[in-house]
Formats: sequence, structure tokens, C-alpha cells
Amino acid sequence: MFNLVIFGPPGSGKGTQSENIINKYGLVHLSTGDLLRAEKNSGSELGNKIKELIDNGNLVPDSMVEEMVKKNVAKNKDAAGFIFDGFPRTTTQAAWLDNMLAEHGQSVTLMLALDVDDNELRTRILERGKVSGRADDQNVSIIDNRISVYHQQTQPVMDFYSAQGKFVSVDGIGSLDEVFSRISTAMDQSMLQCCSN
Repeated sequence: MFNLVIFGPPGSGKGTQSENIINKYGLVHLSTGDLLRAEKNSGSELGNKIKELIDNGNLVPDSMVEEMVKKNVAKNKDAAGFIFDGFPRTTTQAAWLDNMLAEHGQSVTLMLALDVDDNELRTRILERGKVSGRADDQNVSIIDNRISVYHQQTQPVMDFYSAQGKFVSVDGIGSLDEVFSRISTAMDQSMLQCCSN
């Protein structure tokens, strides 16, 4: 089983590349944003709690996000593996994920980060904003803040997986096919290492 944690700043192409990874490797996509929206709309007890928090402008606590992740891992026992997108965001969550996967006889195989310099990210997001019409994609100070928050939040998680020898940074500049080729190479190498141990 191949379990991938994918990171990428806003505008890095993470969403598009996640789709490519899912199509090629058959992984189940666990995006915490998607999971939160689905749970919120499900009418479940957990969903109603999440809806109340979000509607009141509060953050959903780790325990609820973890419950959703755990539920979806258990629900997909026959999966070839998972792509964790938007989770873990902290080293506490990363440690929790390691423990939860270990209960299923699994572990994180690879943590992959798309590396795109800040100027390129800014250009891409502003271009996307022209098409999407999203106000937050057209305001440079908001964009810069989102990029800065990404770097601050994710560095400790990258260090966490680096210490385990599971972190790979992939150059996110180039055509979609070029970037995906680099991602595939990193994943294939990681698969060979994990399966030969």
C-alpha cells in the first residue's frame, strides 16, 4: 500500500497533479477540505457539529478532522493507498497519522512537496484570478499572506518527514507533463525502496 502526503503552496498545481496521481496510481484521495464539506452536508451528528463550527466562523478542531480521516481510511480497506491532501498540517497531526496508519499495519510512504518560487506562485494565482473571478486570487497582499502562512505552517511537517527519510521536494516549474514526470519518478523510487525493505 502506498500512502502519499502531498504539499504545495497555493498556485503550485497540487490539485491538478493530485488528479494525475490518482489516475495513474489508483490512490484514494483524502482531501480534508472535501471531507469537511461532505461531512457537513451529510446530516450526520459529526456533520452537524462541523456545520455549526464553520457557520460560526470557527476552525474545526483536530479531533474532528482526525475522526473523518480515520473513518475514510477504514472505509477503504481495499485501496491501493491514499493521497492525503491538506492533512497533516502540524507535526501533532503527522504523529497522529503515523499512529493511526500503524493500527492498520500501514505507514506514510512518501511526503512530496511541489516547489515553486514565490514570484511564480504570485503570477499563477493572479492569472487564475482573472479566470476564476475569486477576489482572494486578485489581491497581491492576500496572495502573499497565503504563501507566507503556507511556508510557516508546513516547514515543521516537512522536517518531521525529512527526519524519517520520507520527504521529497519536486520542482513544480514546467509543463504539467514535465512536473508529473518528476512526481512519478519520485513515487516510483519511493515504491521500490519501501517494497525492497
